[in-house]
Amino acid sequence: MRHTDPFASVINGLPLQGDLHHFSADAFPTMHPVHWLTSHFAVGGWSPLQRLSGMLTAHMTQIAPRNGFTWHPHRGLEIFTYVIAGELYHEDSTGGRGVITAGEVQRMFSGSFIQHQELNRSDQPTRVIQIWFVADPRYQGLEPHYEQVKLGHMPPRAVGDGLARDIIGPNGATDAHVAARLTSTHVPAGGQTTLELPQAGEDLFLYVVDGNGRIADGHTAAHPLDLYDVILATPRAAAPTLTAGERPLTFLSFYLPSFI
Repeated sequence: MRHTDPFASVINGLPLQGDLHHFSADAFPTMHPVHWLTSHFAVGGWSPLQRLSGMLTAHMTQIAPRNGFTWHPHRGLEIFTYVIAGELYHEDSTGGRGVITAGEVQRMFSGSFIQHQELNRSDQPTRVIQIWFVADPRYQGLEPHYEQVKLGHMPPRAVGDGLARDIIGPNGATDAHVAARLTSTHVPAGGQTTLELPQAGEDLFLYVVDGNGRIADGHTAAHPLDLYDVILATPRAAAPTLTAGERPLTFLSFYLPSFI
């Protein structure tokens, strides 16, 4: 497929031989475009992971207190925001509004046009993961709308010592319109979990969004797993063990149509 196809994956300069890949955070760009904003682009922007199966970006954004993105438009996108720390205020032209806090998610379907603003109105920094998908053609005629999911509406399930919450997918907490699955996993300090591999027809993009730890794949010695590191895996990979360090470890697992 041509790179002009928004659902075609575009990956530049990363060695992808094999079924399991671990890349350190510094393989991806960190940007500080204005005084109140810092972003780490795992997908999109100037990242070697330019686009993954219709996912245009997945990046960390840190917003200084009393700052944020004032009114601006979107079209043709489904946008998810996951809060790592702090809180974020959202308001849009459909009347949708609300404050989301750590572990919570908002979803905004832009349809043909929407305007919104996202603000940190608190006195503490806010860190979020911004996730943009191209709207699935089957749903592009839907009206713009907004959804906010509180942590209590995302029931956890145990995976080893970790607690996983399904955000997008058949069991997901959001009413998403994308061909993907997304889970958040929180592992307590010193705890262990086993990576949940993608299903047939999927590949995994995993983003460490808080804490650190170690990864062991059974073939090599365990090695560090740090903040904003990325793991890519196919269904054929041997599932590695992830161990949290002295602080809890949190990561997002994106199961996307095959891109490796």
